[in-house]
Amino acid sequence: MKDRNLHTDQTVHTDQAWNELYSRLEQDNLIPARGQKRLMRPVFAGMAAAIAVLCLCGALGIWLLNDWGTDERLLSLKNGPEDNTLVTTLEDGSIIYLAQDATLSYPEHFEADKRLVKLDGNALFDVSGNKQRPFLIETKYTTIEVVGTAFNVKNNGKNDFELSVQRGLVKVTRLDNGESSFVKAGETVILNKNLFLKSPTSDMDQFARYTERIQFKDETLANIVRVINRMSSQPVQLSSSELENRRLTVSFYDNSPAAMTELICLALGLTSEQKEDTLVISAP
Repeated sequence: MKDRNLHTDQTVHTDQAWNELYSRLEQDNLIPARGQKRLMRPVFAGMAAAIAVLCLCGALGIWLLNDWGTDERLLSLKNGPEDNTLVTTLEDGSIIYLAQDATLSYPEHFEADKRLVKLDGNALFDVSGNKQRPFLIETKYTTIEVVGTAFNVKNNGKNDFELSVQRGLVKVTRLDNGESSFVKAGETVILNKNLFLKSPTSDMDQFARYTERIQFKDETLANIVRVINRMSSQPVQLSSSELENRRLTVSFYDNSPAAMTELICLALGLTSEQKEDTLVISAP
C-alpha cells in the first residue's frame, strides 16, 4: 500500500475514519451483522485515522502447486509489490516475514526428516529449533540449512544472493557445485561472481524493518499474538484456548501492543484489559 494512502489530508475527521473502518470490517464479515450487538468505539483519542487503514490489506495470493517432483501438494504464498510485510506461521511454529514482491512455497505438512521450503525474493525467517528435522530453504542459487535461528535472505535479482544472520548458525550451499559456507550471528554472506564473500553485518536494523508494517492473511489469533510477543516487550495473552483458532485478516502500522490489541478486539468483538504488565484478550 502506498504511503500516499496514509495521509491524504493533514486533518482527518474521526467520525469519517471510524465509519470507513466499520464499513470495511462489515464487508469482510469481521464484525456482527446489522441488528446484532455493535462493537465499542476505540477509547484512545487520535487513533481512528490509523485504525481506518490498519485493516486494509493489499493484494496477495495463496494457491496450490504440485512441484518438487513429488505428489506433495504445495502452498504458495505471494506478497504484492507494494504491500506490507506478510507474516505467516508454518505448521512447525516457524515464523516467516515475507517482503514485498516475494513468494514462499511450502508443503501442507513437512516430511518427517526435514522441513523444506522455496523462496523467491526477500524474507526474514525465525525458525523453530529441531535438530532431528533441519529447516531447508531453496533459493535460485543456494540451499540454506538451519536448525533454529533468525536470519534475513535477500534473493530478489538485484544481487545474486545475500544472507544476514541475527542469531544462531546457518549453512549455505551453492546449488551448482556444492560449496558451503557457515554463517553465524552478526555475519553476512553474499554470492558475488560465483564466490561466497563473508563479512560482519553492517546493517543490523534490517531485521527490525520487517516488522514496521506487517499484515496477516486469514491467520489464527494464537499465531498473531505469538508474533506480537516476539516484537514487543509487553506481553499479550489470550484468556482462553477457545480463542486461539479465531481467524483474522489484518494489517498493523502502529506496532505498539496496546494499539494492536485494541484493533484485534475491535475486529473480533473481544475485550482487553491490562493485568499487571500483561494485556489480556478475552471474550465479552
